[in-house]
Order: sequence, then structure tokens, then C-alpha cells
Amino acid sequence: MSAFWIVLFLFVMLAGGVPVGFALLVSGAAGLISVGGVGMLSGILSTTPLSTVSSYELISVPMFILMAEFVILSGIADSLFKAAATWVGRTPGGLGIATALSGAGFGAISGSSTAAAATLSATSIPAMIRLGYDSRVACGVVAISGTLAMLIPPSIALILFGIVADVSVGKLLIGGVIPGVLVTLTIALTVLYIAWRHPSHAPRGPAYTMAQKFASLKGVWPMLVLLGAVTGVIYTGIATPTEASAIGAVGALVITAVVGRLTWQQLMLACIRALRSTVMIFMILLGAHVFGYFFTLTGITQQLVQSVGSLNIPAWTVMAIILGIILLLGCFLDQIAILVLMVPVVLPIVTHLGYDPVWFGVVMIVVGEVGMVTPPVGLNAFVVARYAKRPLSEVFVGVWPHVVAHIVLIAILLALPQIVMWLPSRMP
Repeated sequence: MSAFWIVLFLFVMLAGGVPVGFALLVSGAAGLISVGGVGMLSGILSTTPLSTVSSYELISVPMFILMAEFVILSGIADSLFKAAATWVGRTPGGLGIATALSGAGFGAISGSSTAAAATLSATSIPAMIRLGYDSRVACGVVAISGTLAMLIPPSIALILFGIVADVSVGKLLIGGVIPGVLVTLTIALTVLYIAWRHPSHAPRGPAYTMAQKFASLKGVWPMLVLLGAVTGVIYTGIATPTEASAIGAVGALVITAVVGRLTWQQLMLACIRALRSTVMIFMILLGAHVFGYFFTLTGITQQLVQSVGSLNIPAWTVMAIILGIILLLGCFLDQIAILVLMVPVVLPIVTHLGYDPVWFGVVMIVVGEVGMVTPPVGLNAFVVARYAKRPLSEVFVGVWPHVVAHIVLIAILLALPQIVMWLPSRMP
């Protein structure tokens, strides 16, 4: 019963606006005191902070965040969208498809869905509305395309899942490649469907010559080479994800300097922003570890595994229920908060059912993408509405076709787990 009140206390603090890391830490501390007194809490707090942040894999988090900051500084987001619009803009819904492609490209250099949504809002939505797109269609495709940053490597969410779940970060990052491509394709096909049903809502863009198309790649190819190198060294085993993150950060710094966008002031601002994001993530991990100790001592996880094992229902049904809960939480909580809250609880159940943790990590992120754009508190929807200066209702209406398409894709990934596991199974 004490566990129920502690969890309720946690959600009350989250609903009251308490930062996730502090809410986890305070509720976990209260739970530990109720189980073992102040002495137990003191013992755990004396060792947990150091053990939480001393993980070698965690070094990749600030490095990939710093890489994203340098890439944003370089102005590559504008080049990505312009290049994609030049190549596919002439097709029905072409600028919407270009937004999905640039969202995938930006996700491969960002790892932050909110940063991707904010950047795409400033570049894609004005261009689509000028061409005559329905504002709801424009806002919807930007909101859902921004979520690709959570899935396509280097994904901070997948890295944190690997650390929390004690699963190979390299396999998780590579496992996100094919689903990332499929999600991008799903967004593009949804836009094509909208353009077919309502041609006036997503008209064709201007035509470009082949020379203009190749010229548009001039500002993009250095970053594509960098991203290919970062993902390639992880896949081939030449470097660990941590080493690859350092390669990415240094490479992005060099590219930003070469294009002439780097000043000493901008360098310091990028480092400060990366530091703030890193500290926030580390604080969430610290709170999650303290809260996790409470769950372990109360034996809740073991009881859940035994309860699920005694149920006479198919494994896929249990899995669908778990994913439904994650989807529901995504409507209210940040993706990182969901990871640290849910993974320690549900991963033993998932592995008990016979599912691979790498597969579950990737699918969990795809489900989290949907939660980022669904009401009442879909974070990406709020970001798009704010930066595009459009009513929130337009974003939620425009994103619903993409939500339905994503749920179909999630069902496919649930039925065919080899889609996710094909690339990781071929890593050395």
C-alpha cells in the first residue's frame, strides 16, 4: 500500500510542475524512508550520485548534444529543407514530404525532438503556407516529423534506454535505423494520401532542373558524410558509441567553423546549452536510480512479473497493453521521464514474455513519438504552436492522420520484430 501512495505522490508532483528529476528524487527518498528509515536513505544517497554519472556510456550524451548544438549553429537545417524541397517539392504534397525528409535529417544530427520541432516550425511551415497548404496539414506534418529525432541515431532517448536497461547502446542505435526510415516513409505516405484526398490542402511545388537539384546538395553533403561516418563506425565496430559521439562533436565543430558560423561567443553559448541539457538528463537519471531502489526493495517488479506469468493470455496482448500505457503516459510526460519510470518496471515483464530488449527499446521510442503529438499535453504540438504562432487546435487536428498511420506501423513492428532486429543481428 505504501508503494501506491508513493507513486501517487510522484504523479501529484509531476502534475504540479515539479521538474522530473526532483520529483523522482523526493518521492523515491520518501519511499526509502518508509521502508528502511533515514539510515537506508543516507546510505543510498552517499553512493548513488557517483555511480549514476560515472558510467562510460554516459559520456556520449553530452557529446551528441554538443554535436547537435554545433550543427544547429551551422545553419544546416535550412539547407536540409531547401534541398529536400528542391528534389521532391514538385510531387503532390511535396513540401510536406520534404519536411519529413528534413526532419529525418535533422533528427540524425539533433537527438532532441523539441529542438527539431522548433527548427522545422521556423523553416517548413512558412514555406508550406506561402504555397497554399492548409495550415493544419502544415502544422501536423512538422509536429510528427520533429519526433524522428528520438528514433534516428544518434538518439539520446535510445542511449538512455540502453543505460537504464543495461542493453548494448550500439545495437539500439543501429536498431533505430530501419524503423526510422519506415517512420519517415509513413509520414511521407500519409502526406501523399492527404494530397490525394484533398489536393488543395497540399499542392505541388515549383519544378527544378537536375542541375538545380544537385546544386542544392552543396550545403548538405558535409553533414551527410559526418553522419555516415558516425553511424558507420558504430555499425562496423570500429568505435563504440561513446567514441563515435566524440567524432561527431569534433566533426560538427570543424564543419561549423569551415562555413564561417563559429565565433568564440557562439562556441561558449553552444557549450552552455549542452551543459544545461546534460545536467537536466543526469538529474533525471539520479532521481530514477533513487526511485528504482525503492521499487526494488518493495519487490513490486517481481510481483508484476509473477502476476503476468500467471495470466492465461497471449504474449502479444500483454505487449499491446504495455505499449498502450506508454502511449498514454506520452500524452502527459516527457520521453526521458517515461524511460526512467517505465523501463525498470516493464522490462523484466517484456523479457519474461520472450521479447528482445533491443526490439522493445526501439518500439518504445516509436510509441513515445505518438505520445509527443497527442492531446492533452503532446509536447511537440505545443512547441509547434508556439514557434509557428498557430492555434494549438490546428496542430492537434493536423496530426491525427499521422497518429493513425503510426499506430498501424507499431502494429507491424509488434507482429514482425525481425524488422528492428535485422541490422543489429549483423553487427560484429
